[in-house]
Amino acid sequence: MPIDPYILLLLGTVGLAALLPARGTGADVASGASTAAIAFLFFLYGARLSTREALDGLKHWRLHVTVLACTFMIFPLLGLAARGFVPVLLSDPLYQGLLFLTLVPSTIQSSIAFTSMARGNVPAAICAGSFSSLVGIVITPLLAASLLGSSGGFSADSLIKIVLQLLVPFLAGQVLRRWIGGFVARHKRVLGLVDRGSILLVVYTAFSEGMVQGIWHQVSPARLAGLLVVEALLLAVMLALTWYGAKALRFDRGDRIAIQFAGSKKSLASGLPMASVLFGAHASLAVLPLMLFHQMQLMVCAVIAKRRSHDKVLSPPVPAEESRIAVGTGRRSG
Repeated sequence: MPIDPYILLLLGTVGLAALLPARGTGADVASGASTAAIAFLFFLYGARLSTREALDGLKHWRLHVTVLACTFMIFPLLGLAARGFVPVLLSDPLYQGLLFLTLVPSTIQSSIAFTSMARGNVPAAICAGSFSSLVGIVITPLLAASLLGSSGGFSADSLIKIVLQLLVPFLAGQVLRRWIGGFVARHKRVLGLVDRGSILLVVYTAFSEGMVQGIWHQVSPARLAGLLVVEALLLAVMLALTWYGAKALRFDRGDRIAIQFAGSKKSLASGLPMASVLFGAHASLAVLPLMLFHQMQLMVCAVIAKRRSHDKVLSPPVPAEESRIAVGTGRRSG
């Protein structure tokens, strides 16, 4: 059951914000740096996504539509159904964060890694995660507007802000990819550190604002335990639906694996910046369910991928005509 080292860094950042929150001028500087970091983060996303690969991936449209339906339809419906756990297991602010969790895009890196480990359709996982992230830049704030509304701190200004801060840099990255795509590919490791550092800055800023506002007094250990129970149930339902639903839709084994891993997970990298834009000072409680769910999905999916890697994969039968040709040619090994 692996623990993502990055989760430990995130928790350390939360602890730093609890002990030394940014205040006054420091808060203004941190907020400005966080805004710039988010814009740069999505600029890099745009510079990395190959338009040609995206267009080629459209050929497998049934798989991508299935993943998008799981991510932006079934997940939100389950999130709405989770309202029934308030106030027994969840407080209203934690439920708002849980509902936001169900609206964010799917992951890219972990979906690819687990699909590869389980010997699934890796190219499909790459395209599915990329499409989900791209669509989520527009769909997530629209869903937040309709499902969260003013209760989630959402407003029309938030929609404009997220377009300017996320979508515009992404499109700029796509436009400039022709000239900087090679540089981005060659320095993937270094820019990956920039990615993660940007997210840590976003987390520090959000949790600092939460500490200054005093909203952490709303969370008790019992509520956190209730949140973990609800998230475990949510993940179990989505893992079952993506696996058996893909089977009912007659996808082959490789595609079912890609659908399960891309359709059952949520992206911390995309969700944190969006929450910072949408929720402002209340972002710390909004992202807490996402951070916990992220670690939970990594642990569970790692176990599933390892088990899938031991599945016996039958090779397709060789047609009789090809078999006769092979025999007739007198092929020898060596």
